[in-house]
Amino acid sequence: MSNSTQTTVAAHKRLPKGKNGGIELLLIQNVDHLGKQGDVVEVKKGYALNFLLPQGMAIIATGHHKRMVEKHRARLLEIERKRLAGLQQLADLIGKQSLTIEANATDDGHLYGSVGAVEIVDALKGVEIHIAEDQVRLQGPLKELGLYTVRIHLHQQIECDLKVWVVPTSAA
Repeated sequence: MSNSTQTTVAAHKRLPKGKNGGIELLLIQNVDHLGKQGDVVEVKKGYALNFLLPQGMAIIATGHHKRMVEKHRARLLEIERKRLAGLQQLADLIGKQSLTIEANATDDGHLYGSVGAVEIVDALKGVEIHIAEDQVRLQGPLKELGLYTVRIHLHQQIECDLKVWVVPTSAA
């Protein structure tokens, strides 16, 4: 075995096991459906090694890291509170918006294509609001002209509604 392979194998053997046989990790940031920043969670080995650790969302939960988190928990809570306040301001701003998206349509109002999350995100960028496509929660693509209320998911605790007008493309 090469030296790097031995290091990798040795590192995997040292991963802290939880009560249920999974890997104990300390979350560096909030992860939907898993936990909040500073939580010690137990996940399957593959999820830890292939996603959480490489994405920088978690670190291995050593005794030292756990003590450090307890020591800095108040500061972490303050950082999270400020982050949530910023997201709430963004939600309030989005809630006040009314977007107009032009699309090619038939005379009876059916779109030739559809309006989806990509078009909504692009329209929001036009008014200096930047969100990710996966934060737009559509029941399905918008296929007709009209007014729609679209759910925007900014955080586990923060969602807002956005008014989207789908109008026919104006003739140039």
